[in-house]
Amino acid sequence: IVYRFHPSFFSKEELYAKVTPRRQRQSRPSTIKHGSTLDVLLSMGFPKTRALKALVSTGGKNVQAACDWLFSHVDDPFLDDPLPREYVLYLRPSGPLLQQLSHFWQQSRLSCGKNKAHNIFPHITLCQFFMCADGKVEALTDALQTTVAKWKGRIPMPLPLELYTSSTFIGLFVEEQMAEVLKSFASDFATEATAKAGLRPLINVATIVIIPKRIDPRSSCLFYSTSTLQVMYPYVPQNDDELELVPGDFIFMSSVEQSSASEGWLYGTSLGSGLSGLLPENYVNRADESDTWVVHGSHSMLNCASPSNSGSAVSGLLFDGQLNECLLDSLMDTPGLAGLCPPMQVLRPTSQSSLSKMRLFVCRHGERMDVVFGKHWITQCFDSKGRYIRSNLNMPSSLPARIGGHRDYDKDCPITVFGSTQARLVGEALLESHTTIDFVYCSPSLRCIQTAQHILQGLQQEGKTKIRVEPGLFEWTKWVAGTCLPVWIPPTELAAANLSVDTTYRPHIPISKLAVSETYDTYISRSFQVTREILSESKGLGNTVLIVAHASSLEACTRQIQGLSPQNSKDFVQVVRKIPYLGFCACEEMGETGVWQLVDPPILPLTHGPNHSFNWREMLIQD
Repeated sequence: IVYRFHPSFFSKEELYAKVTPRRQRQSRPSTIKHGSTLDVLLSMGFPKTRALKALVSTGGKNVQAACDWLFSHVDDPFLDDPLPREYVLYLRPSGPLLQQLSHFWQQSRLSCGKNKAHNIFPHITLCQFFMCADGKVEALTDALQTTVAKWKGRIPMPLPLELYTSSTFIGLFVEEQMAEVLKSFASDFATEATAKAGLRPLINVATIVIIPKRIDPRSSCLFYSTSTLQVMYPYVPQNDDELELVPGDFIFMSSVEQSSASEGWLYGTSLGSGLSGLLPENYVNRADESDTWVVHGSHSMLNCASPSNSGSAVSGLLFDGQLNECLLDSLMDTPGLAGLCPPMQVLRPTSQSSLSKMRLFVCRHGERMDVVFGKHWITQCFDSKGRYIRSNLNMPSSLPARIGGHRDYDKDCPITVFGSTQARLVGEALLESHTTIDFVYCSPSLRCIQTAQHILQGLQQEGKTKIRVEPGLFEWTKWVAGTCLPVWIPPTELAAANLSVDTTYRPHIPISKLAVSETYDTYISRSFQVTREILSESKGLGNTVLIVAHASSLEACTRQIQGLSPQNSKDFVQVVRKIPYLGFCACEEMGETGVWQLVDPPILPLTHGPNHSFNWREMLIQD
């Protein structure tokens, strides 16, 4: 779900004209209960109107996200106004079909620049836009869940689509019979929305999946005027009537208020703070309308046993226009489009923000054996014949065999059982946030590979997404004890040990290029180089890249892609010391500028603490 328009994007007169009279609204009992999250916000002293607005504005992710939104909007003049938002139900492509359409979108932009077709991703409209108050969003979500459950397995497969081209547009048409089925689904949703939330969405099933306007590259391109802008550069206000700009924020324009702006200046409202003011025109670029929508959830329309291993996919989405997304998932084979959609691996639908922007996640490995059990842990776990013997519940039940013998574990230790649990928790949180990982790159250290494996398990992508072992992601070699680097397990042996490793991957920086006791500058340069090449390699093939490496990687792999200079080595070490196991950070590309910025991760942080080994004889038996 996404709210289409933020209240402060209009004048108060325009907004209140859209709102049901207050007396009428208050006579209806509130149907939304955000459960413990709302209770926590209320216990912190936030008024209910503000708490609900924060939860809806952030897609109901968590308390922290809602609090951050509230603190950033503390000066928003509309903060306490119970204004509704506008919603719409969409059906959109996913999987291979989405990849092909995304590629088509990129090529059309390159050939003739942005046009109106790029304003929103390819979709089928199932109903017209309708208003919904914040207090009824949960009821609206329940209505969609009920409808999806009712329609499980009833959508015909494969979904019949026909490619149509003319001199004015290119589109994929839905067959008339299929359109009637979709109308029935939309009608059922409208009925549920009326019963549960007192709303009546108007059904409006379009017959065209995509309508990208075809523009002859030889003719002039038709650029469109949009009311949504993205901030590219920071700006500190010089006067009271000016708006502070933060890179990555979105600015919404109102034609009514442009009369107060002068040449070279615009008047707009910040999505990040809700404040309005003048801003320099050359500090912003046009943004796609759907870039500002908010993700709320996802529900599959298929039966669990339904095959979805090939072909293309379509997803239905209920949107509320600020950055909220998908509430339906349907994976449907689409034959007869081999020219447009050649066979490839089916991916689960990704969030809408990832459709238009690349994301990079960098994660530290899980709890390591030699830290918990000491550097001599090997002597506790291997007998004289080199056989592994588990001596503590936090030790893994088995370890991969190594050609060089168990002594190779001395510099390349595994993670503990708790380390595996930590990683699965992160994967499950990513799954809950409806995040799909397109590519996983990993340091050659066993602890990193095992961590990546368990993250993929939690994500339910184990076996579907292969781990690419990249030696260039290894930590600063100055921190390696002794005069030689660790002896890592080769990818073929890792795969033989049932780890989801891509044995065909060719590293950007092979092991032979790593040197013992490299300088700090060399390490930072290596990390920047390999990160940049990974992102370049992934661009156009997937939108979300996960790097699983070391504590130092969270800083070394993200700082320079933001256009920042490296820290000095002393400050760098201080930062690295504070990064816990499974420390997780996220970067997002700002449009198509090649500039990146750190953003809030889609998951909560993971906090844990050490404890000493427990021996009941020593602790409980007293003389």
